Amino acid sequence: MKAQELGRLGEQTAARALQKMGCRLLAMNYRTRFGEIDLIVQDGDTTVFVEVKTRKDASFAEAAEAVTPAKQERLRAAAQQWLAEKGESPARFDVVEVYTKDRTIRHIRDAFT
Repeated sequence: MKAQELGRLGEQTAARALQKMGCRLLAMNYRTRFGEIDLIVQDGDTTVFVEVKTRKDASFAEAAEAVTPAKQERLRAAAQQWLAEKGESPARFDVVEVYTKDRTIRHIRDAFT
């Protein structure tokens, strides 16, 4: 499976999992000049910006470790644009790790600020 296909599969899997947890999907692959936010969901009154990391397994490193400080900064800037366009609300940043080999998902709430 190509990396792009793996990423798309992970995003779809994460979106379904978050919806099952009661979140409402607002956007997938929201693009800005700062970068892309994989998923944006509503959890109660909170807008949640979600970075999805998909790996075959965790043998190399946990997927969340790939969300570097530079990536976090780009996500914050993109989130600010969303909030400016759609209206301010409480917000948080989550990371969802999807491991395809054993079909597990790890949801990290408030992964960074």
